[in-house]
Order: sequence, then structure tokens, then C-alpha cells
Amino acid sequence: MTPTISKIPLRALAAATVLATSAVGAHAQALKLAHITPPTHVWHQVSERFAGELNKASGGKMTVAVSPLQKLGNEGQVTQLMQAGAVQFAVFTAAGLSNREESLLGWSLPYVFKDVAHASRAGTTPAAKEMLKRLEASGLVGLGYTYAGMRHVLSLQPVATSKDLANKKIRSFPSPIYNDWWKAQGAAPTAMPLSEVAPSLTTKLLDAVDVDLDALVGLKFYQQAPNLTLTNHMAFPGVIVASKKWFDARTDAERAMIRKVATEVETWGYKIAIDAEAGNLAKAKADGAKVVNADVKSFQAVGAKIRDQYTAKNPLIADFYKQANDL
Repeated sequence: MTPTISKIPLRALAAATVLATSAVGAHAQALKLAHITPPTHVWHQVSERFAGELNKASGGKMTVAVSPLQKLGNEGQVTQLMQAGAVQFAVFTAAGLSNREESLLGWSLPYVFKDVAHASRAGTTPAAKEMLKRLEASGLVGLGYTYAGMRHVLSLQPVATSKDLANKKIRSFPSPIYNDWWKAQGAAPTAMPLSEVAPSLTTKLLDAVDVDLDALVGLKFYQQAPNLTLTNHMAFPGVIVASKKWFDARTDAERAMIRKVATEVETWGYKIAIDAEAGNLAKAKADGAKVVNADVKSFQAVGAKIRDQYTAKNPLIADFYKQANDL
């Protein structure tokens, strides 16, 4: 005869509950996804979407905790954690990953992309896909791209032409192509974390910032530097990556599922980024940013020189430039 619950000793019932809970937990994988942007940013929305869709597709077996704003470390530190399999997913800047795969510098060629929609289409080119594939040599699996809007200039004093940046300190992404670009404009590129930008503008350690509108609105840099020059000089994609060590240990079905979710989220993210570009500009202006009437051609003047320099040094960058240009 099967005993009723009331006849089972409480201690045995508690032990059974613990065992059942442990069994459920054993089937669920608690995973981590890291990125550097604030929670208002498009990349965070894409990360949260990826986490939710992967949980759904796996029937709750893969739960992903998203950590924004470098909470798990900077990109270099997170890469090391991913190589060890301790962090499973990340959204890294393409510019930062170019330290590991040089061809990703192609995304930072000045004045190649008309707008975010154009850059999004470039992510589907054979050259862009080859860039993702090459990340495996660094212990990362490239799953797709996500976008953060085009790059512009925010400054303490109005910048109407590139000459207005002569000898000015501009916060720039720590990348050789960014350094070459701003030096060609006569500015002094200065690398620093996003968290240090606002106080550096307040104390005038910086004169200007090279920034996308997502980060601008999320961190409200226009409260320190109100002048916004819409230079539109570069795209700024992120790369959705998985730890190769962790990914290789999954089943074929799991790997296919993860890639499918990433592709669907990538497509979803394109539209979000395109819509966000217009929305963020409206928010910035409503919140006090002053758009400067600028001579953008003065910035474009040295664009060809920088493009020629980088397409000559890497065949895949040259292929990417041609394929993006053909779009």
C-alpha cells in the first residue's frame, strides 16, 4: 500500500524535496553574458533578448545572467574568462576585438557607411562572416553582430570644422585606427573608460568625446559638454561571441540552437538600432544637447587616406571595404 504524505516523516519529505530541487538544477545551466554598455544601451537590449530567447529555446535549461557596464571586468579580462570557459557569452566591441583579429578594423574605416541600416547590411557580407570565423583562433565563437549607432563628436566648445579640434584632447576608443583618424584631424586622441568621461569633461581634462548616441543618452555626457557635432564618421558594431571551450562541449543540437537564437536576435537588433538612432538624437536634443551646424566635408577630407592605409595592410579589410561599398 502506498503511504500518504501525512504518514511520511517530515525529515524524509524535506530530503526528497532537496533531491528533487537539485535534480532540476542539475539540468539547468546558469550562464553569464558580459558587455561594457549601460542598461539603456541597444547592446543591453540585444543581450537581454538573447538571454530570454535562449532560455525559451532550451526549455529553461540555459538561463543567462546579463552583466552590463564591465561588471565582470573589461573586455580583455572577460576574454580571458571566456577562454577558460568561466563566462559563456559576451558582446564585445568590434574595435576592441581587432586586437585579436586585425580584419575587424574594417568596421572602423571612416566614411564607409551611410547610416546604421547600411552598416547592418554589411554584417551579412562574406567578409564580415569570415571575420567572425577567424575569432575561433582566440578561443571565441563569433555568433553575429549588433550595432550602437554611428560615431559623432560631443564637445565643450562648438566644433564646426575639423580645425576646431586642433590640439584638443578627445576621448577616443583605444584602437590604432581611431588614433590615426583623430591625429589626422589634428586632435589628441585620449583613451579612457566611459566611467571616467563625465568627470574628465567637468575638470576639462577632456575637450571632446568620440561617441555613439546610445552611450551619449545613456550616460548623459551632454550635461558636461552640450555641443553635438553629427560627424557620422564611423560605424560602431559589437560582436556577439561565445566561449569556444564551452561551446565545443555542447551537443550538435545545442550548438545549432544557440546559433539559431543568435541569428534571430541579430536580425531583431538591427531594427532596434536603426530606430534608436533617430530616437536617441531626439532625446539628446530635448535634454539639452545643442546640435552644431558643421562642415562635415572638412572631416571627410582625410577619410580616403585612412581607408587606403588600412585596406593596403590587410586583404580581408580590403574585401570588406569593397563589399560594404557595393551595398
